[in-house]
Amino acid sequence: MQHYRLEPTAQPAQPKQPRSFSRGLAMGAIAFLVVAFLTLAGVIVAYAQIAADLPLPSELAARASSFQSTRIYDRNGVLLNETFDPNEGRRVAVSLDRMSPWLRQATIATEDANFYRHPGVDPIALVRAVYYAVREREFVSGGSTIPQQLVKLIFLSSERSAIRKIKEAILAAEVSRRYSKEQILEIYLNEVNYGNLAYGVDSAAEIYFGKDVGDLTLAEAALLAGLPQAPAYYDPYTYPERAKDRQSVVLGLMVEAGAISPGEADTAWLEPLTYIPVRYDFIAPHFTVYVRQQLESLLGPEALYRVGLNVTTSLDLELQNSAQAIVAEQVQSLAERNVSNGALVALNPQSGEILALVGSADYDNVEIDGQVNMALSPRQPGSSIKPLVYLAAFENPERPLAERWTPGTLVADIEQDFPDGANPPYRPKNYDEKEHGILTVGASLANSYNIPAVRAIEFVGVNNFIAVAQRLGISTLNRQDYGLSLSLGGGEIPLLEMTGAFAVLANGGLRRPPQAIIKIEDGEGNIICEINTPVPCRLDGLA
Repeated sequence: MQHYRLEPTAQPAQPKQPRSFSRGLAMGAIAFLVVAFLTLAGVIVAYAQIAADLPLPSELAARASSFQSTRIYDRNGVLLNETFDPNEGRRVAVSLDRMSPWLRQATIATEDANFYRHPGVDPIALVRAVYYAVREREFVSGGSTIPQQLVKLIFLSSERSAIRKIKEAILAAEVSRRYSKEQILEIYLNEVNYGNLAYGVDSAAEIYFGKDVGDLTLAEAALLAGLPQAPAYYDPYTYPERAKDRQSVVLGLMVEAGAISPGEADTAWLEPLTYIPVRYDFIAPHFTVYVRQQLESLLGPEALYRVGLNVTTSLDLELQNSAQAIVAEQVQSLAERNVSNGALVALNPQSGEILALVGSADYDNVEIDGQVNMALSPRQPGSSIKPLVYLAAFENPERPLAERWTPGTLVADIEQDFPDGANPPYRPKNYDEKEHGILTVGASLANSYNIPAVRAIEFVGVNNFIAVAQRLGISTLNRQDYGLSLSLGGGEIPLLEMTGAFAVLANGGLRRPPQAIIKIEDGEGNIICEINTPVPCRLDGLA
C-alpha cells in the first residue's frame, strides 16, 4: 500500500509594500470614514429639519376627523351635492375592542402585513405590493404602511411628489415612536374612507350592512377591508362584481397571513352579502356619485373631504331633469314587455362634455337595483353596434382601396352557415325571419338586417373590428372568445362608451373622450385642473 503525503506548495515571497502605498491606503480609509460620517450627519440634519417643519405627531388624535366640505355644481352653478360633515352622524369613533376581530385582521393582512413588526415604514411591504401587482395584474396590497396612510390622511396634502413621500415616511416613523400599535390602528380604522360617505369602520358597517361594527361576519369584514385602497373602483353598489373579486383577494391575504384557514376563506366567499340601500339627498345621484368617484381617482379619497373643493361639472341640470323624465316615461311604456329599467347619456360631441347621465329609472328602487349605474355597467348593445361594424368595413386598412366597402357595396341578405371559430356553424336570421336578397350596405344598415352585418364583420375580421372599437373609446371588448355574433351585440359595452363612440361619428371622426368635470378649485379659489388646458380634470381611461 502506498502512502501519499501532500506537501505544502511553496509560495513565492511577497515583496514588501512601500511605506507610501500603506500610507495611501490608510488615508483612503480615513477619507471614506469621513465621507460616510458626513453623509450620515447630513441625513440626520435633513431628517431633523424636515421633522421640525412637520406637524407634531402628538397632535395625531386631536387632528383626526377634521373636515372641509366639497361642493359639486352643474355647469351653470347649481349645487348638486355638498359632502356633509361625517362628524354629524356618519362618523362615530369606536374603540378597537368594539370592532370585529375579523375586520382588524383583514385590514392588517391587506394594508400592512408587517404592521406589528416595522417602525412605521416597511420597505418589504413595497416589494410585496409590486410583486402582487405583477402577479395579479392589479393593485392587490398596499405599499404604504398603516402609519403612513394615517399621517397622509391627517397631516399632509393630496399632492403626489417625492418630498411628500419623504415627509410621510418621517411622520410615520415619529408617530410609531410615540403611539402604540393599538392606538394607531384604532385611529386609522375610525378615520379611513370606505366610500359612499362612510368614514370609519362604524359608519361603514352601518351604511353597507346595517350592523354594529362588532357584529360583522368574516365575509362582511373582508369586503369592507378591501375598499379603502380604491373605494370608488370597488364600490359594491356600482360595481358588485369588482367588490366580490376584491373580497376574494382579501380572504386570500388573510389565509397567507395565517389569520384564517383556507376552509374558512371558502365558506366566507360563498356567504351571500346583503347590502343596505344607500339613500342620498342630492340631485342627479348617479352622475354625482360618478363625479365623486372621479375626484377620488384624481386626487385621492382624502382630498374629497379635507381640501374643501369646489367642482364645476359638465352637467346641464335642466337637460338632466328632462332625461330623467324621458327614461321614466319610456320604461313605463314598455312595462308590458317586462322592461323595468333604463339609462340615458347625452354628450356634446365637439367637447365630450356629459350633459346628462341617468343611470336607472329610479335610484331608490331596490327591486330594479336602482343604485347600479347602468350607464357605466357593461350591457349588450344589440343592433346599435352595427354602424361601428360597417365603419370598420369602410376603413379596413389591410385591404386594397378597391376592396373596401362603401355604402353602395352590394351584400347578400341570404341565410347561410358561417364558420365561426370554436362554435361553428353560425346561422344568423333577420328579426323579420325573412331574406331580402342582394342589397346595398346602406339599405342593410338602414333596415338593421342581421345577415349583412355578420358578413361585414366576417369581411373585416373580429380582431380588426375590436381594434376599431378601441380607437372609438370602447374598452370592455377584452375577451378572447368573441365570434361573428359580436356584430349583433354579442359583447358587453357600457352605455357611456357607446355614446362616446357615436359622438366620434357626429364629430367628423375626431374623438373627444367623455368629460364629467370642467374645473376643480381648492378652498382658496386656486384652479387645480380645468378642461381645455394642459391640466384637464381627467385621467387616461376616465371620463
